[in-house]
Amino acid sequence: MTDAALAQQLRSDIQKSGYYPDLVADALDTALAGEPLASYVVHHEATFDRDELRRHVTVLALTPTRLIVGHTDEHPVDETNEKPYASASTEAVRIERVDSVVVTRVVSDPAVHRPGGPAAEVVLTIGWGAVSRIDLEPASCGDPQCEADHGYTGTASNDDLSVRVSEAADGAEVVRQVLAFASALSEATAERTR
Repeated sequence: MTDAALAQQLRSDIQKSGYYPDLVADALDTALAGEPLASYVVHHEATFDRDELRRHVTVLALTPTRLIVGHTDEHPVDETNEKPYASASTEAVRIERVDSVVVTRVVSDPAVHRPGGPAAEVVLTIGWGAVSRIDLEPASCGDPQCEADHGYTGTASNDDLSVRVSEAADGAEVVRQVLAFASALSEATAERTR
């Protein structure tokens, strides 16, 4: 697919999400800065906050040099805004900064699954070091009678972005789109290490 055709398909998918498409596209265009598009994902998510429905859209775009992460959220009336409003933010991450691409697939009836077969659910987690999570717990020496302070032990992990899609909630096409994006991003990050 040509860059122009891929950009047009992205715009169409943003439009189909039905979630402030002009705002989402405007924010993304600013972040892309004219760079050609290699792959993308549009993920619309609705959540309930008490008795209100809140919508959120995430757009991931891959260019030859960067990963673009866009989030658009809607907000209710508050003390500073007398009308509901939306915020759109983007982050541009250089490909060489991406240090992990984790793909978790959930398949139905794995005994009959074949390479390239459908996944019922996919979780894509991308790390580039902007957000780190540290899980600590008290360290011990294994002696149940020991009362000494052994400090702490734990793990640190990058957890900058996770996107979960499922065939039941988002449709088979979105699941395939996330897998294709994960493949393109993995290939782009592998190329920088060759």
